[in-house]
Amino acid sequence: MQFLSLEPFVPSGADFEASKQLSQDLGFTLTWDGGDYVGFGSGSCKFILQEYDHREFAENFMLSVGVSDAAPSPTSHKPKRARQYNPPRFSLSGIYWLSLHHD
Repeated sequence: MQFLSLEPFVPSGADFEASKQLSQDLGFTLTWDGGDYVGFGSGSCKFILQEYDHREFAENFMLSVGVSDAAPSPTSHKPKRARQYNPPRFSLSGIYWLSLHHD
């Protein structure tokens, strides 16, 4: 058996539209829209955003995403003071995406 893909279903939290917009702000392209489910992709990285608001599940859901170059995003915050290793956080309705990079 050869695996061809793995696309996790990511819960949107309370605001599905805001989660869709955040995904696009982070650089993912909306590839299909099925109403309560939408597909996103960037290169070989894909996921399905599901309109699903279950706090306990969302707070325990984790993904690991590797990137070759982490450029600042319009949704990232600036640190109060510069540090050599600064992890900006992006909140996806209870889910935190961490983009770790060296300054």
